[in-house]
Amino acid sequence: MFDSFYPGMAWADHQAHSGIWPHAQHSRLVQAGGIQWHVQQMGQGPCMLLLHGTGSGNFSWRGLLPTLAQHFTVVAPDLPGHAFTSRGPEGALSLPGMAEGLRALMLQLNLTPQVIVGHSAGAAIAAHMALHFDSVSRSTLIGLNPAWLPLPGVASWLFGPAAKLAALNPLSAWATAKLAAKPGAVAEWIARTGSSLDAQGIDLYTRVLSDSGHVHGVLSMMAAWRLKPLAARLHEIRNPVFMHIGAQDQTVPPALADEACQRLPQARLHVQAGLGHLAHEQDPAGTASFILRSCGI
Repeated sequence: MFDSFYPGMAWADHQAHSGIWPHAQHSRLVQAGGIQWHVQQMGQGPCMLLLHGTGSGNFSWRGLLPTLAQHFTVVAPDLPGHAFTSRGPEGALSLPGMAEGLRALMLQLNLTPQVIVGHSAGAAIAAHMALHFDSVSRSTLIGLNPAWLPLPGVASWLFGPAAKLAALNPLSAWATAKLAAKPGAVAEWIARTGSSLDAQGIDLYTRVLSDSGHVHGVLSMMAAWRLKPLAARLHEIRNPVFMHIGAQDQTVPPALADEACQRLPQARLHVQAGLGHLAHEQDPAGTASFILRSCGI
């Protein structure tokens, strides 16, 4: 609702700023599944699909892409409604809708991911794909601070309804974007996740979070998101699973990783001290090394 009030971010307004937008020379726009995707693709070899978390974009992988691309054909899309990817048709921002959209994208690219790396909500999409799509039923799943289980406490019942109300209010995304544009606001928000980022990271998040179209897509995704069906079937996943957890994560409690391991006995868990929810952005070299080790490289 109110999508016409919030046009998405236009890649044409940013692509010339390769010094600002990471790896802009590897970007392209791809039409698939009723969605116009902004995708970055690098490297050669087996396909690795990178799925960022809620509120972010494929810029989240800026520090890992060059290393991973030495061994894989790496595909990093902006998720629907995020950054430069359109929101798509009705239902495209739900967990099943995003998974279906990504299947269409991979078919359009004529690629099958041997490895799917997902951060936070991106890991939930990866798990849904493993459960529902034969093409990735044997792919290696790597979850970075994965949001595979419903958040405990107040968030479990407040998060969805609050986001739905915000998405229905035509002023919510505009007001949030205005707040994000204030000096220091995004750095404070990032700090609440248990992470700290360099100046480039703060600048990139400020650029997307101060855009009302991006924020509207994020709020709409949050309103449509349901993790209970995934959590109920998590034990059915037979794929190789690896988890990389920032011990200081204030967004997805690290204790949920232990619970996920009980449901996924084949999972291998690595906890990194001193890192928060955006651990892969805080320590891209260490995270890339973990990913490659998990792939036997």
